[in-house]
Parts: sequence; C-alpha cells; structure tokens
Amino acid sequence: MTSRQARPTGVPSAGLVVGLLAALVPLAVIVVFFVVPLVGMVQRGFVVDGRLDVGGVLADLARPRVAGVLWFTLWSSAVATAVTLLLGVPTAYALHRLDLPGSAFLRGLVTVPFVLPTVVVGVAFRTLLSSGGPLGGLGGDGTPAAIVAALVFFNLSVVVRMVGPWWASLDPQREQAAAALGASPAQVFRTVTLPALRPVLLSAGSVVFLFCATAFGVVLTLGGTRYSTVETEIYLLTTQFLDLRAAAALSVLQVLVVVALLLLAGRAQPRGAGVVDRAAPAPGRRPRGWVDLTALATTAVTVALVALPLLAVVARSLRVDDAWSLARYRSLSESAPGSPLRTSVLDAAATSLRTATDATLLAVGLGVVVSVLVTRRIAHPGLRRAVRAFDGLFMLPLGVSAVTVGFGLLVALDTPPLDFRGSPWLVPVAQALVALPLVVRALVPTLRGVDERQREAAATLGAGPLRILRDVDLPTAWRSLLAAAGFAFAVSLGEFGATSFLSRPDSPTLSVLIYQLIGRPGAESFGTALAAAVLLGSLTAGVLLAVERLRVGRLGVY
Repeated sequence: MTSRQARPTGVPSAGLVVGLLAALVPLAVIVVFFVVPLVGMVQRGFVVDGRLDVGGVLADLARPRVAGVLWFTLWSSAVATAVTLLLGVPTAYALHRLDLPGSAFLRGLVTVPFVLPTVVVGVAFRTLLSSGGPLGGLGGDGTPAAIVAALVFFNLSVVVRMVGPWWASLDPQREQAAAALGASPAQVFRTVTLPALRPVLLSAGSVVFLFCATAFGVVLTLGGTRYSTVETEIYLLTTQFLDLRAAAALSVLQVLVVVALLLLAGRAQPRGAGVVDRAAPAPGRRPRGWVDLTALATTAVTVALVALPLLAVVARSLRVDDAWSLARYRSLSESAPGSPLRTSVLDAAATSLRTATDATLLAVGLGVVVSVLVTRRIAHPGLRRAVRAFDGLFMLPLGVSAVTVGFGLLVALDTPPLDFRGSPWLVPVAQALVALPLVVRALVPTLRGVDERQREAAATLGAGPLRILRDVDLPTAWRSLLAAAGFAFAVSLGEFGATSFLSRPDSPTLSVLIYQLIGRPGAESFGTALAAAVLLGSLTAGVLLAVERLRVGRLGVY
C-alpha cells in the first residue's frame, strides 16, 4: 500500500521567503505583548534603582501573609484535585463504558461548568451557600470548603472528558482474559485497568492541579481578601495595596512553579505509555455488579454537584420580594444599581461582545499563520528546530496565568514607544493571547492531516503559497477553523483574569461588572449580578455548544 504521507522534500524558496515574512507578524505580537511584559515584571520585582535586589524580593516572599497564601494555594489545590479525581473517574466510567439512558445529555451537563466564566461559577456557589440559599444552613459561605467545592465543580469535566474516551477505547480483551482466569472485579481493575489508565490519570490530575492553583475568578469571588491564592494575591497587591514589587515577585514565582509542575508532570509519565492496547470504542453495556452500582452512585453525586449551583443561580435570579418575577431581567438595560460607573448590564454585554469579537479575529488570524507555518514539512534540520521553537513560543501563554499576562501588560507597556495603557486594544490583545494557544492546538492536528502530496502537486502546477492555502488546506480545515474561532470567542467572552487589570472604568466587560456588583452591599445589586451571570453563562454555553457540533472527531484540544 502506498504511504499517504510523502517524504519531506523541502519547501520551495518562494514559500520559504513568504513563510519567514509571515512569521514576523505573530513574532512581533508575542514579543511586544507577552515577552516584554514578562521581562518587565522580572525587572519590576528584582531590580531596584538599576541594581539587582534579590534580598528585597526574598523579604517580600518571606512575609507571613505570602507564606499563608502559598500554603493555602498548595493544600486547596491538592484537596480539590483529589476530590475531582475521586468523583470524576467513576463518572467517566459510568458515562463512557455503561449503557445509560440520557448519557449524552449527562456528558453535556457535566461539561457545562468548565465553559462557564469563573466569576459566574463563584456567583453560583455564593447563591447556593449564602443565607437563604438552598444549602445556606450548612454555613459554608465564605469558607475554604466553598472554594474547594467550586474548584471541583469547575474541573470535573476535565477528568470526565480526558479519562472517559481513553477508558472507552481500551481493548477489553485483557480484562476479559483476567476475569476468565478467576480474577475478581477489584483484581481486574487493580492489575489490568488501572495500569492502562495511569498515563491519562496523571495527565488529568496535573491539569486539574494546575487549573486549581491558578484559579482566579472563583477564589476572588468566594474568598475575597480572607482566603487568597497566589493568583488572587497578585491582583489584591496590585489593585488594593499598590505593592507592585511584591506582586511582581509573586508573579515570577508563579511562573517558575508552573513551569516546574509541567516538567514534573512530563517526567511522571510512565515510559511506554504509548503501547497501551487500544480499540474502537465499544457500545456501552448494561450496569451489573457492585462496581457499576458504585460508579452510578458517584455519578449521581457528580450530577447533583453540577446541577445544584446552576439551578440555584437561575432560580434566585427570578425571585424578587419572595415572588417569581422577570423584573431583574427587564432592568438589565438600566444603569446597574449602586454602580458609580452608571453602566447597564446590556452595555457591558455589548462591550464584552465587541471585545471578544476583536480578540477572536486577532487570535484566529495569528493562529492560522502560526498553525500553517508549524505544519509545513521542512527538510533542513536547522529550520525544523527553529519551527519547533516557534511553535513552543506560542504555547507559553498557556502555561502563564491570565492574571500574570494582564499584570505584565499593565506594568511593562507604560513608556514610549510601547505606551499602550490607554489603548482600547489592550483588552482584546490580552484576551487574544489567552485564546491563541488553544486556536493553534485546534488547527494543527487538522492541517497535519492534509496530504502533503496535494500541496506539492498544487505547487508543481504553479500555485503560490496563498493559493495552496485556499485550495488545498482550507477545504479540509474550515470546520476546525470555525470551531477554533468559536472557542476563542467563548474564552474571550468570559475571560476575567487579565481583563480585570486592563478593563477601562467607563466600559467594563460583563464579567468585570458582575464582580463589581457582587462586591457591593444590597440585595438589588446581588440580584442584578445573578441575572447578568445567567446572561453571560448562557452566551458562553451557547457558543460552546455550537463549537461541539463543529468538532472534527477527536482532533484539537477542545
């Protein structure tokens, strides 16, 4: 059989020139709006009066509050990760290996929290646990337990979406052979299934821990100034205590810790993980035995944990003076009560939509250029290494928190010729940087699946690089391109970490306005925040549902 992929034959010189010129645009953007701010943060934290001040940085990091913040970040993330795995793994098994009525709906329901803006998740748990809420009698409002529960709620879908498809595609013959030899269900799981799941469990656990350790909107909404993670402490040091040097030192520490965690997660992967026997996903079977019953009971707990906060925020947004009413939704076009900005929720929603549109266009434009360049076959070893480095450079924003990106833009781009603090484009650029790695990871698998011989045949017939892109790549990749655009739009629409630093006071985005409203006293402000949260959550979930319909098999990261 003839191989589908042709051997690397190098790129035409004209294509190389066009590629190098095209690479300059995304390189300029990533250097100016990501590398320069990171370097600026390092300077702000470590350099005082032109001299390196390591002692000052260590003194800032040795403060008792900083130690408390680091400890809270560590233990809350570890507990949330453990609980997420304990609930998520059995749920993944039940929803992907068993034949359950409504399993597709339940998989979609479990996914909803992850696509919600983090500030909406915080509002949902405050509604659930506050006095007068369905679980207000538990006294959990404003406690670390509420933060951990919200982190579990937010990350459950990560485990279910990563572990479930992997588990469903494991070859069942080894499990059947072990059972035929007399092994009990527990022995089959411990000796056969668990080793096969180990790679994906380690990946899911490390991703969830990373998300918990860098959580911002959830912790800020539920913890306030009493319980802070590193992420929220950077925000509080900057906006409330005006201690930029300590904030910069924490940002640098966070970047180093994130990089170390990623390296440890990579080293923890077992050797030979790729030799696990895989097969086409088999149809689910009817539940039987105590193992399946335990998985079903855990799934019921998971579904309740996901549904209760969502129902609570919707129901309470419809309650006015102990009666059902749409009054809060009818008032969304009026100025937000108690807000000195005199901005209505619909005005903020319009700002969010405009900003997300600009960010999406920027992220998709840059993402297409980067994706096309890193998927072209290049014969020269030196150029191949350069392309890999180019690809890795644009993945860096994925490992750096949005708060760090926003803070870096704020402190570094404040002097000519890079004084962009007053530019209305700064928020879309920051949101585009957050979405750009996801766009690239969504497009690269599809573009790599295009037969290279088609591009070579088109080039032989005289087609230029742009004509090849239009006539060969685009017909295959258009669904992934639309899905990537939708995903970038949803991420930008709910983005809160970087936007909270950069949003203009006279035109806040919807997520920023929600946070301002819940921070103000009065039932009216909180009620308006609930209606705004339902609006923002509905917009984001609607976009993600459209993305799911455009998904191309298992290609891409979404």
